[in-house]
Amino acid sequence: MASQAAVKLFQGEHEEAKAKYEEVRADDNEIAWVAYKYNGKVLEAAGSGDNTEKALGNQDLFSDDDRVYAYLRFETGDEMSRRAKFALLTWIGSKVGALKKAAVSTDKAFVKEIFVEFGKEFLCDARNELSYDKILKDLEKASGAAYGTGRR
Repeated sequence: MASQAAVKLFQGEHEEAKAKYEEVRADDNEIAWVAYKYNGKVLEAAGSGDNTEKALGNQDLFSDDDRVYAYLRFETGDEMSRRAKFALLTWIGSKVGALKKAAVSTDKAFVKEIFVEFGKEFLCDARNELSYDKILKDLEKASGAAYGTGRR
């Protein structure tokens, strides 16, 4: 159950946000990411889709004057096993003011009431940090042992 603060932050749309989160986690569909942006002091859906790498390169989604929370799915593993790993990414654009940046740190706790399970959390404020390969590599490191032969 989401707190009143989380409900307020998501404008009462917290159940829809939770459903989008579950879609990203589900293995029976192609949805690989969902993102929420601020509109004033509240969050609204900024998009979802089936290509995490393309989403990370979307400058309209991750613009310099936006704050974004994105829940991302990555496929990891080796020839022995493939598995889904999840990341919570917080984007704070370079043109975001100090007060809005500060709000992110408190609001993130409420976002985590919706996006509850992830292998690693990322805080990004530069475009080069939105690298699919870099995030995937960090997720793989965080996930533990790799038992394969090193070949895919």
